[in-house]
Amino acid sequence: MAKYLLGIDSGCTMSKAALFTLDGREVAVASRKTETRTPRPGFFERDSDETWKATAAAIREVVATAAVAPADIACVACAGHGNGLYLVDKQGRPVYPAILSMDSRARAISDDWLRRGVDKAVRPMTMQSVWAAQPNALLAWLKANEPEVMKRAGWVLMCKDYIRFRLTGEIQAELTDMSGTSLMNVGTGRYDDAVLAAFGIPYVKDLLPPLVRTADVCGRVTARAAAETGLAEGTPVAGGMFDIDACGLASGVVDESQLCMVGGTWGNNQYISKTPVVDEDVFMTSCYSIPGYYLMLEGSATSASNLEWFVTEFFAAEKERASREGRSVYALCNDLVAGAAPERASIVFLPFLFGSSAGPDAKSCFLGLCGWHTRGDVLRAIYEGVVFSHRGHVERLLKFRKMPDVIRLTGGAARSEVWVQVFADVFQTPVQVPDGTELGALGAAIAAGVAAGCYPSYEAAVKAMVRFSRLQRPDPARKDLYEAKYARYKRAVAALDPIWKELA
Repeated sequence: MAKYLLGIDSGCTMSKAALFTLDGREVAVASRKTETRTPRPGFFERDSDETWKATAAAIREVVATAAVAPADIACVACAGHGNGLYLVDKQGRPVYPAILSMDSRARAISDDWLRRGVDKAVRPMTMQSVWAAQPNALLAWLKANEPEVMKRAGWVLMCKDYIRFRLTGEIQAELTDMSGTSLMNVGTGRYDDAVLAAFGIPYVKDLLPPLVRTADVCGRVTARAAAETGLAEGTPVAGGMFDIDACGLASGVVDESQLCMVGGTWGNNQYISKTPVVDEDVFMTSCYSIPGYYLMLEGSATSASNLEWFVTEFFAAEKERASREGRSVYALCNDLVAGAAPERASIVFLPFLFGSSAGPDAKSCFLGLCGWHTRGDVLRAIYEGVVFSHRGHVERLLKFRKMPDVIRLTGGAARSEVWVQVFADVFQTPVQVPDGTELGALGAAIAAGVAAGCYPSYEAAVKAMVRFSRLQRPDPARKDLYEAKYARYKRAVAALDPIWKELA
């Protein structure tokens, strides 16, 4: 009898794999970083083959470290970053570098759609905002700028669909991921000629793969993939899901009562409902992994990636020293923030390094720096700015639902008790952190368990596999302080709006 489930999480910078027991216990975890290339300003790309090699290496390490018989793995599933574009020919060979979800090369195209009201015309069908890194805009850009690439193109894939293809040799597109691309009708759950026509890309229809569901068995590990990963040939591979769905499942989101946040490359804030929200105040409504539910998301690329950038650019020596000492440089950051009292500094940080919740032209900055400020003060401003961006998104969602009794938080920010406390204090709501280190992989493993028949439903799988490591309660004494800081943050965003375009 199979004893384990393998979850894969392929993000914009890291490929992760984790092996779980049927009760959700992590047995082994591995990750590999993939190089992001920026050949021109606004271009964010990586090599698709290298992404697969990184994923295969992470799987291989997990299987070896766990020292389990590969045949004891019941099923594999992959979660992946949404949007961007993995364009391949009819044989599945990449015809262009993978484009990531921070890319802005197609900005002029998405701006034109907005000017002409195309977004409003299609929203009843797509249920989401139009933006430059969605595949509709990227495909239009390639048609105009790289026509030879489009002539070779055979299939439009999302990140995890490409990984699943490399595992199974089967080309398919999974519904949760594809429903976030503005290439289909979210209400019907099908591709829609009217949507493609509205964007002026009817030629894309021939590039759209057959749709599958998260827990469908979509193929089996091929001999070649088995040799590359250490998995057993013939292991079932499930459809997998959009990474926001994976974090939802790993947070125990199986009904309308919960709200979860993801503090990672993107700052995502989401809940599910059987009634979709179609409103310009909600960034995206997509199909959820659990049939019959929709996922409502407000988010932007304004979260923990801001800290990663700051550490990379300004803490190189500290990062190297921490590595030699076997310590994470982020532990040092947490210590510095813990030592910087929130009452002490009024620095405002706008977390718009890779995107914005305040308009397409908004830029990141620090306001209020003085000579007496310390590194801890600056880092605390980053932590706070990220949480303020999350709060702005949640306030939009609260037009359609009430605030939950508890917020569930995943992503890199959730690993920091100091940062989680800032979330709790800013929202004045307890924050619950799911147990485990790789929640995206856990969500994928939950789907793998349903696909393999280990559980009769998602609800049963979540009950068996999800548990929580801690609950952090807000400090009521900081309520007024953070209300004032958040108000200052919003005033700063509004005041700088007139000059963003000058800084392009």
